[in-house]
Amino acid sequence: MENGIAPNAKRLLLAGFMAILAAGVGFSIRGGILGDWGTQFGFTQGDLGKITGGGLTGFGIIILLGALIADKVGYGRLMIFAFLMHALSAVLTLAAAPLYHAKVASDPIAARNIAYQCLFWGMFLFAIGNGTAEAVVNPLVATLFPKNKTHYLNILHAGWPGGLIIGGLLSWLMVGKRTWEFQMSLFLIPVALYGALCIGQKFPKSEASTHGVKYSEMLKELGLLGTLVIVCLLGLWFHNDLGISTGAALAGAGVLFVLYGLITKFAVGPILLGFLLIVHAMVGYVELGTDSWISNITGNILASRERGLLLFVYTSALMFALRFFAGPIVHRISPLGLLLASGVFGAIGLTLLGTVGTGIALVFAATIYGLGKTFFWPTMLGVVSEQFPKGGAITIGAIGGVGMLSAGLLGGPGIGYKQDYFASNYLKEKAAPVYEQYKSPTKNRFLVFPEIQGLDGSKVGDVRAKAEDVRTPDEKLVHDADLYGGRTALRVTAAVPATMALCYLVLIVYFKARGGYKQVHIEGAGATAKEVPETGGAVVT
Repeated sequence: MENGIAPNAKRLLLAGFMAILAAGVGFSIRGGILGDWGTQFGFTQGDLGKITGGGLTGFGIIILLGALIADKVGYGRLMIFAFLMHALSAVLTLAAAPLYHAKVASDPIAARNIAYQCLFWGMFLFAIGNGTAEAVVNPLVATLFPKNKTHYLNILHAGWPGGLIIGGLLSWLMVGKRTWEFQMSLFLIPVALYGALCIGQKFPKSEASTHGVKYSEMLKELGLLGTLVIVCLLGLWFHNDLGISTGAALAGAGVLFVLYGLITKFAVGPILLGFLLIVHAMVGYVELGTDSWISNITGNILASRERGLLLFVYTSALMFALRFFAGPIVHRISPLGLLLASGVFGAIGLTLLGTVGTGIALVFAATIYGLGKTFFWPTMLGVVSEQFPKGGAITIGAIGGVGMLSAGLLGGPGIGYKQDYFASNYLKEKAAPVYEQYKSPTKNRFLVFPEIQGLDGSKVGDVRAKAEDVRTPDEKLVHDADLYGGRTALRVTAAVPATMALCYLVLIVYFKARGGYKQVHIEGAGATAKEVPETGGAVVT
């Protein structure tokens, strides 16, 4: 055990690991049953993208709110709240099917909308539980292991792929054997485990609070630049998910921005932190947004949901194993070097996944993609914690919140929209009458992109379920359009990690001009950072 570490540090690390594992289990199972929801309730890919987005947006919002109050309310109380939200989310999600069946005979459209609302808000509550837990465990682990943050944050976040593996395997075992309701309930097992681990434990405050940094200084560390990134995403949430008009959403975001400015006396904050927040928004889009869809898309490519789930489990297993070795890698090439390599691998992997056919080539593409996505999230958390320790739970919460908001508002819906857009246009060009037969009764749009009518999820689900040799010519066209939409969406998404790689290269050049990447430490509150050659870091005094 490291010098100065609390006696219950490893137990709290395990509790945090289990909380993130619970989030991974729920996320993975949801990805495996998206097809069931589309078939049962008639959702388009865009509809499903919005539901998965709700499961991430709440995650981001509550991380932000939880980070603001974590040191005031206490980590223990927030973990109790997370437990309750996880339980309530299960109740609302499982209500979708009975409420749908009670209404579908008299009003199919109303029944569909009821099911959509149950699933969307059920996922939203699930995300609130996840976000509350993450608002606690990230600064908690950074505080418990202050000399080795990136390594232990990667170990903590190995819980995420661990959950993806468990959820994916459970879905694989239960395809066609258990209802989606039974599968979705299984995330409550790790929820109960992290609840038990937290009982009777003493939780420390953040590193910044421990060293006497005032709350007002923590807020100023985020500053107006960081706040601007956050309120832009919140404005989008006001409009997209809450149904507020564009003007009112912009006004609400503006009010929040001004209020934060008044509280912090309009402190601009570090430019570097603002830049990192923008980059992490791309991390959320490409990692969690893509993972919301990847097993569904690869399952279609492989003509087998089970094989798609196994491929997802395989990439998650790579992530799980490799995150335990982040420390030695970081010591050799620095966190930014690791992130640059991840961006390159991510771009190549997504391009290959959207290009190759089946078999070994697809496994190879998935391997490259898995290597790319492994270190993004926890290493970014580590960089922010190492460079801005005076921000305490607020700055590390901001980076996590922005990533989740981006995944929920941009990644999940955006990739769903791209699938609908490319699939429907493909079918229109090949056979317009067939498109008219298979198009969804509802329309969908994303940001400023044109409104479209994707393909009806129930009808496409029926086509997927048929063997290739018994499909009619029209059904073969629909199947080809479905595959084309998913593959093209992945290739287009590859531009995001490519852009991230360029951003990391800029950061490497920036730090090299300053003498290299060095961790900042806190010794008391006040003044500015100064170099400490014998430790290779900087000290805030």
